[in-house]
Amino acid sequence: MGIRIAGITEDSIVDGEGLRLVLFTQGCPHACPGCHNPETHDLQGGTWLDEEALLSLIRENPLLDGVTFSGGEPFLQAKELALLANRIRKEFGSRPDFSLMAYTGYTFEELLTRVPSALDLLLELDLLVDGRFIQEKRTLDLLWRGSTNQRILQVPSSLEQKTPVLYLPA
Repeated sequence: MGIRIAGITEDSIVDGEGLRLVLFTQGCPHACPGCHNPETHDLQGGTWLDEEALLSLIRENPLLDGVTFSGGEPFLQAKELALLANRIRKEFGSRPDFSLMAYTGYTFEELLTRVPSALDLLLELDLLVDGRFIQEKRTLDLLWRGSTNQRILQVPSSLEQKTPVLYLPA
């Protein structure tokens, strides 16, 4: 079992809190007009991830604050990413402020009701940016998001309260 990816960015400061490794998954059903990663839409594109190589990249950078799953649509591979996230959390979770985060074109509510294995991945995440990119709502003024309909959610609190809980950075 593997994960089909479009690529990896080792040192991102725009895809979540602090310095992050970003795993771009391959495949997306949303095809949002104006998407900044249209090359990730093809479900058959990309390459297969060697999980050990990814874990090595994380090990090599003690400055990382976390890992972000982007895309494409990470929740198309929720079960596989949940297993990977669990391995990442077990090995690197003791680092102060190390976090796991994902982007999705689905809303939190859609993930819980319509996406198989979504809960498996959500249980491993700290933050989630949810909602499709809407070009008419695009702005460059938002933290980690491209359009005003998208939300940054605290996943553990959202799951506990069974409703989206917004993340408000300090």
